[in-house]
Amino acid sequence: MSEDERPVVPEPAKVPESSGVDLARVALRAAKEQAKARGAAAQQKKQARRGGGLRSGARADGRDPLPLGAAINRLITERGWETPAAVGGVMGRWPQIVGEDLANHCVPLRYDDDPDERVLTVQCDSTAWATQLRLLAPRLVARLNEDLGQGTVRLIKVLGPGGPARRFGPLRAPGSTGPGDTYG
Repeated sequence: MSEDERPVVPEPAKVPESSGVDLARVALRAAKEQAKARGAAAQQKKQARRGGGLRSGARADGRDPLPLGAAINRLITERGWETPAAVGGVMGRWPQIVGEDLANHCVPLRYDDDPDERVLTVQCDSTAWATQLRLLAPRLVARLNEDLGQGTVRLIKVLGPGGPARRFGPLRAPGSTGPGDTYG
């Protein structure tokens, strides 16, 4: 490379030294910018307290209050709780669905909403009522599906009465199931 082909590198510009007045102007400008930023932040905070600067208009929007029933229905729909809520309603209306006699002796315990299962478990207070409910189960499943939607309940699992509490003590033979053998 010849001397003529060398790139010309500019010499660094000399920065004039700042005098006291120039330093004061720079400090004043920085202080004004900081005050302006603090004022903007305070204004945003004030608007947030008032509702974010949004005002309610003449038409309904998502911020308007709802009646309690409508708010609960919206929550149930948003969360996908339609089936569990409907089954819970069935448990509350059990006497109207199955009749007073059966409701006095049989109580719904739980509902398994697994898509493969969909089982309603019912506990009866005697084996005679458990047998009666087993005989009525197909008609009861049809009635429940009529109320809740087709396929909501596929099976009713009927449990008999529970036996007495199993007590352990000196008069018990090791490994025996005791009086629990005759219940259920």
